[in-house]
Amino acid sequence: MTTARVLAIDAGQTGMKVRLAGPGERQDVVFRGIDTHEPLLPQLARVVRAAIDKTGASPDIVTAGISGLTDRDADAAHLLSLVSGTGVRGASLAHDSTTSFLGALGDTRGAVVAAGTGVVTLAVGRDTVSRVDGWGYIMGDAGSGYWIGREALDAVMRAYDGRGPATALTDPVRERWPELPQAYIDLQAAEDRVQIVASFAAQVARLAVEGDAVAQAITERAAEQLALSVRTALGRVRHDDEPAAVCAIGGVFRSVRLHEAFVTALTVSGTRADVAVVEPLGDGIDGALALADLPPGHPLSSAVHRAVA
Repeated sequence: MTTARVLAIDAGQTGMKVRLAGPGERQDVVFRGIDTHEPLLPQLARVVRAAIDKTGASPDIVTAGISGLTDRDADAAHLLSLVSGTGVRGASLAHDSTTSFLGALGDTRGAVVAAGTGVVTLAVGRDTVSRVDGWGYIMGDAGSGYWIGREALDAVMRAYDGRGPATALTDPVRERWPELPQAYIDLQAAEDRVQIVASFAAQVARLAVEGDAVAQAITERAAEQLALSVRTALGRVRHDDEPAAVCAIGGVFRSVRLHEAFVTALTVSGTRADVAVVEPLGDGIDGALALADLPPGHPLSSAVHRAVA
């Protein structure tokens, strides 16, 4: 375990969790989420400076797990330049699939599917890594909160047109948009439309439990998509004789019905019995903190972008 003071960031679209940790100390603070329409690194730099101001801490290293991180933005040296004068002398940046895995499974081999507004699955084998999905709400994120919310809105408008069955999902949608024909105009104009769409996932979870057939069908389809991503990722990294631990994390899995359907799809429906769904050891912020101690030989080490001042 490093003796340096670490400022760890779990940077998502709905919020950024920050942990300042060192020998005998720990402070947690929360900031607003990433604005995907703005440059990433200046946002992270502002969070670093704000966290230092708010806590009075003096970190040596910044580590971050970042939703949707691309190679273009993974410039740890540039982040260091943006936080010059703070005393930070090292930075490590990784996609949040990496930090979700480290937080949930630590050094165990297996797969982690992290499903919130978006979704990404990461499997780690003896010496290889496979990432599946995490391609954003336009091109991917199958089974995510956005995907579920989008399915719900589609079902409501199909019911409105007479192209699909009636559904209790219509009521919460009408609460937001009393005039359903106007809903799509308002939604397309909303800057936070991704979060708005994803917010209906909670209504799908509630109404699935209450017996709405449409909500139940959406839940089942989401679970199947998430299980498919896990099976695909594990198939790329596993050897025949290896058991695999699987962690399912994120707000989507707060739906008991979806979680149960996911476990069934993964462990019963034509899948090997040596896949076990386990409880996570920690969460994304724990994984971001773990970047500071990730050994060079770990399979995930190559996915971490580092710089030293």
